[in-house]
Amino acid sequence: MSTTLCQVMGFLVSSLGIGGSIMATAMDTWSTQDLYDNPVTAVFQYQGLWRSCVRQSSGFTECRPYFTILGLPAMFQAVRALMIVGIVLGILGLFVCIFALKCIRIGSMEDTAKANMTLTSGIMFIVAGLCAITGVSVFANMLVTNFWMSTTNMYQGMQNVQNRYTFGSALFVGWVAGGLALVGGIMMCLACKGLVPEESRYKAVSYNASGRNISYRTGPYKVGSGYEADPKTRKGTGYEEAPRSEDGRRSYPSKYDYV
Repeated sequence: MSTTLCQVMGFLVSSLGIGGSIMATAMDTWSTQDLYDNPVTAVFQYQGLWRSCVRQSSGFTECRPYFTILGLPAMFQAVRALMIVGIVLGILGLFVCIFALKCIRIGSMEDTAKANMTLTSGIMFIVAGLCAITGVSVFANMLVTNFWMSTTNMYQGMQNVQNRYTFGSALFVGWVAGGLALVGGIMMCLACKGLVPEESRYKAVSYNASGRNISYRTGPYKVGSGYEADPKTRKGTGYEEAPRSEDGRRSYPSKYDYV
């Protein structure tokens, strides 16, 4: 029960994280104009990953997409790539996780296959969460750097150089979504351990005699001392010493003696 609950909770949390990553990527408020020195303004600007928008005091909003790719900064393009990779991995992980749920039976799928699929989806969620967190953090670092550079230029008397931008709501959505995907992936990896069937390390195999039971009678045996005479000098059944001749030599029977 705990394994199923952990798996389902991991799936739901990861789904929220992936949905939040998609929402954050599509939002236009990654960076918003800082109104600290000028709270009353007729134009308010904010930017996203795909377009920049201008909102007037009358309520009219105009957005213009980025018509160029090579003209954008390299770090900006890296943030785009990280968010897209995280979304793709997250969606694939969701499809794998649906078939890996223990409460869903598809054919004769074994628990070992479900455990492998659960581990795979968990790793995908973890990587997707890390991509989202990394992409949002890189963009936030770019904002911080540009903000302090703009502040320095303002203190040096160049007030109309450029506007200052601060964190938008999309950054916080991305951080929370990446964290949810990461937590969901960890829960899926923990649920994988409970899905693996417990197998004994050593499998006992019993062997039965195929024929009838045969009893062997053991007879007495003699233990040798290790120091025995030459076997040629032994006398036993079927072994007789050949007669000696007058000169002391032994004479052995030839084949003609048996005819």
